Amino acid sequence: MITTTLRGSRIAGIATAVPERCCGIPELAALFGQEEASKLAKSTGVFQRRIAGDGLCTSDLCLAAAVRLLKDLAWDPATIQGLIFVSQTPDHRLPATACVLHGKLGLAKGCVAFDVNLGCSGYVYGLWLASQFVQASGLSRVLLLAGDTITRYLSDKDRSTFPIFGDAGTVTAIESAQESEMAFALATDGVGAAHLLIPAGCCRVPHSPETAQQRERENGNWRSDDDLYMNGAEVFAFTLREVSPLIDTILAVARWERGSVAHFVFHQANRFMLDYLANKMKLPPEKVPLTLAEYGNTSSASIPLTISGCLREKLSQSIPQKMVLAGFGVGWSWGACAIEMGSLVLPPILEVPEP
Repeated sequence: MITTTLRGSRIAGIATAVPERCCGIPELAALFGQEEASKLAKSTGVFQRRIAGDGLCTSDLCLAAAVRLLKDLAWDPATIQGLIFVSQTPDHRLPATACVLHGKLGLAKGCVAFDVNLGCSGYVYGLWLASQFVQASGLSRVLLLAGDTITRYLSDKDRSTFPIFGDAGTVTAIESAQESEMAFALATDGVGAAHLLIPAGCCRVPHSPETAQQRERENGNWRSDDDLYMNGAEVFAFTLREVSPLIDTILAVARWERGSVAHFVFHQANRFMLDYLANKMKLPPEKVPLTLAEYGNTSSASIPLTISGCLREKLSQSIPQKMVLAGFGVGWSWGACAIEMGSLVLPPILEVPEP
């Protein structure tokens, strides 16, 4: 596991945008029946999700969040020197969606912009990259945009994925700050790549009429090879195996006692999984904020969305709060950040209508 402490940068603000369209238990009941829908919601902890319809992309959600945050921060777009877009649902195969967003935000030509193809761990990796730029390259302001519209890759006949995932886009404003520091712990195990993936639609297995054909799979689920596949048992085993040691490692790197941390913000994967982790690590429920019930699993957006949805009042105050942020999943890829956060600009979660 890679561990490091980076100094000289702080989070100035976070904004989140979600699609206006909701999908809840009534919609699930129409697909799976009322009893099954209620059972699925209870087991996953997801009672409602936001769904991006045709024409609404991850970049649109991130753009709406970025426009609002720049306004609330009173940052001139010309002063942004870096833009990182973390997503597994880009606008196009090429160009990079970061370049598209750079143009729409009207950033200066001297701004660096690029995409990062990561999911559940992507927000933590993005913070690490942005902080590296501030420390090593002397950039003063960087925007980290993270989000996914993964629901367009779900089969509505697949109980293992369709009731869980939702869509969201976020932006985090990072600026230089001499006294601030962030500790990171990052890891990868590519052996797990086969357990959470979309098998077809890219260069290894191009999209075709055959890959688009839905077929019956395990446990009576139906999906095509163009749809997201998740081996829930393997995801659960990976999470239990790696996340608790990850938290121990990041606390050791930061030299923090577990009890001194105000909040542990985990990737919002599954309610049962997060409750199990919290119990295993003896974390009080009030220190583990959750947004699964309202928004589901929003991939790389889930950590900043949870901060926006649950911690606005506390983190807007000037008193710094010790926070541990942890993302884990697709890849396998996982990472954690220990950071003190306070005096943040945190607008309410925005709702974006379909075009």
